Amino acid sequence: MNTGKYIFAQLLHFINRYEFEKCVSKYDGNHGTRKFNCWNQFIQLFFGQLTARNSLRDICTCLKAYQNKRYHLGIRKRVNQSSISRANERTYRPI
Repeated sequence: MNTGKYIFAQLLHFINRYEFEKCVSKYDGNHGTRKFNCWNQFIQLFFGQLTARNSLRDICTCLKAYQNKRYHLGIRKRVNQSSISRANERTYRPI
């Protein structure tokens, strides 16, 4: 049984949350959001990248399978595929 932090949580610890939030506020990334903010979006997509998931549906299915360990991974709540998809559409703004 694991007594320490999971590797995913240890990797998240290396990301400077202050700098991340500074960039989000600079570009107004959380504008119009309620609960699913940029940090949650980043964590879920980061999880998908590290676990070599191929689609948003695959990420959501994998997170659903880990629902007992999600909190220990650093993921507070699970969202569905459509929420991640809408967040990805909203954050992409062509210059």
